[in-house]
Amino acid sequence: MTALSDTPAPHAPTRAEVRRWRRYLADERAEAAVYRDLAARRTGEEREILLGLAEAEARHEQHWITLLGHQVGHPRRGSLRSRLLGFLARHFGSVFVLALMQRAESRSPYEAEVHATDAMAADEQIHEEVVRALATRGRNRMAGSFRAAVFGANDGLVSNLALVMGISASGVSNAMVLLTGISGLLAGALSMGAGEYVSVRSQRELLEASTPNADTHRKVPMLDAEANELALFYRARGMDPEAAEAKAARVLQTPQAEPTGPVPVVGADEHEAVGTGLGAAAASFCFFASGAILPVLPYLFGLGGTPAVVVSAVVVGLALLATGTVVALLSGGSPLRMALRQLAIGFGAAGATYALGLLFGTGIA
Repeated sequence: MTALSDTPAPHAPTRAEVRRWRRYLADERAEAAVYRDLAARRTGEEREILLGLAEAEARHEQHWITLLGHQVGHPRRGSLRSRLLGFLARHFGSVFVLALMQRAESRSPYEAEVHATDAMAADEQIHEEVVRALATRGRNRMAGSFRAAVFGANDGLVSNLALVMGISASGVSNAMVLLTGISGLLAGALSMGAGEYVSVRSQRELLEASTPNADTHRKVPMLDAEANELALFYRARGMDPEAAEAKAARVLQTPQAEPTGPVPVVGADEHEAVGTGLGAAAASFCFFASGAILPVLPYLFGLGGTPAVVVSAVVVGLALLATGTVVALLSGGSPLRMALRQLAIGFGAAGATYALGLLFGTGIA
């Protein structure tokens, strides 16, 4: 790693520069604390990586201390974002914090800051990729039931809001709107649960079909050493021909000491099918239902007509913003952009069915 500059600024810093450097110093301290808090909740390699990131932030911190000199002043608090990340890291330490830290590293101002060294700007770029890799590990470990929960809730919100809005616009009674909404909730939740069960079970069965037979190594002593069929096995599992021949020869010499075992497939998808089909189905059912019940709540509490439509839209809109934010954190996207996208999609579908309800309602009348 290139050493950071340890010389003071060549001129007396202006007040604006001192304020900016103090802000950088506070943010570096806050980010280092976030990495240390995350490391405290992990073990092994991930803990070491996070502590290494904290050490790098400490080097950046020292750069600003050196530039400020006697004007370093009292320690300042980091930005509101940094303090929020610190709170989440201390109390949760989840993949969501890593996703937010990934975005924080990507917005580093050092590329355009003349008083930051090239090494600091490069560090921040590398930090973004390191945090992205750690966040990806966390996303890959997330259970299929959690994934089903997030997307199930969103589907329930959009589909039942559209259904309730369309039926309400047609001019039917509140009782009919409520009955339709409850029916849509049950039908959608059952469909989602069944679909998720089939999806997870199928994925697990495909992975099981790709796993080598554990009893294969018992046949190794019977193989023709000259033909060396075993090398084909290793090549089929992704090894290059030379490495496959070498490994097969070694196994044939000591078959009991080194069974074949599974060999990683080059280019294989790293995502794992975790969780059970029943668990994913139950989560999908419950969260679809939890989302689908929100558009129906105003009618359950006796509202009707335009007030019920407005309340339903507001409640679902807030929930869509929340699920969009969660999806963004899972995928590493912009929370604001994806939250607004979810809102636009949900309201777009609801608006279309509301217009159809008005059209068919007028035709029926």
